Amino acid sequence: MLSSTFDSLVTVPGIGVAAPASDLLRLVAIPVFGWAAYRDVKTRRVPTRAWLPLAALAVVLLVWDGYGAYVGGDRLFFLQAAISLGFIVPLVTAFWYMGSFGGADTKAFYVLALLFPAYPIYYLPTTTLPTFQPAIGVFSLTILSNTVVAGALYPVGVAVSNLARGRVGLPMVIGKPVATPALIEEYGLLLETPDGFTRRGLDLDALRMYLRWRDCTLADLRADPAAHRDPESLPAVPGEVGDGNIRTDGGTAPDLSPTDHDDPWGAEAFLDDVDGAYGTTPAGLRDGLDVIAAEDEVWISPGIPFLVPTFAGLLLSVTYGDVLVSLLRTLGLG
Repeated sequence: MLSSTFDSLVTVPGIGVAAPASDLLRLVAIPVFGWAAYRDVKTRRVPTRAWLPLAALAVVLLVWDGYGAYVGGDRLFFLQAAISLGFIVPLVTAFWYMGSFGGADTKAFYVLALLFPAYPIYYLPTTTLPTFQPAIGVFSLTILSNTVVAGALYPVGVAVSNLARGRVGLPMVIGKPVATPALIEEYGLLLETPDGFTRRGLDLDALRMYLRWRDCTLADLRADPAAHRDPESLPAVPGEVGDGNIRTDGGTAPDLSPTDHDDPWGAEAFLDDVDGAYGTTPAGLRDGLDVIAAEDEVWISPGIPFLVPTFAGLLLSVTYGDVLVSLLRTLGLG
């Protein structure tokens, strides 16, 4: 238990919510993560600078609560902080190295590990939030597990949406059909190859990079695929590729003379020149371009903008608590 200097409650006028001052300040994370989730849907990019003020606040509150715990003899807080930083941070870093997390997702959980080592507490007139807390009480771990639960519901939502629209096909639980000319305004992965469906086809960011590199449009490519498949058609000076975002960030590429070796679509030349594009291989790029050139509608997986389930997981955690542990206990498994 913290000493009275640090565990005194602050009441928010008008709404009757009372909480320790540090926990009230932690609520700043909710609008920040809401904005980040919106940005993730719209652009799939969240700038690093967006996390810096929240990270600075997290450090201040960690020191504040840590000193209060030391004065009050609360040893559990230090265990919770050690687990939050010593487990969550390496775990999400490993996810990032394996490609499961993007850079923004990783930075978001770094901030959450700093900001929420222990469960916050909010006293409402009729209840206390979060309503369910597991014994160890590492709140960042709860947010992570709730994020996984929220993310697991994504395929269900995609399937229901496709059924409601009469979109029936093999990849209907992970994707949606899109008119091929509209691909340049979409994020995600192409789910088709000339041989059928695949779970990890051409990344649409890589497609935009390729089109900018060739200084041509998708309409140009589809209008005359035979000419664009010929490596002799490659530009002498490639265009700026950026990072593949719908709204290009720019970027430069060196001069490149057209190649005369066997390289359909100039796929190998492109990837060598830009030093890779989201794990795309020459064969994968060629397969994707063959499909795009031939089909008027294709299936894509928009993927999960991971900050969306992260935001949902944060809201679930602040209001209910640990959904997964609660469910396991209900089933007699925890």
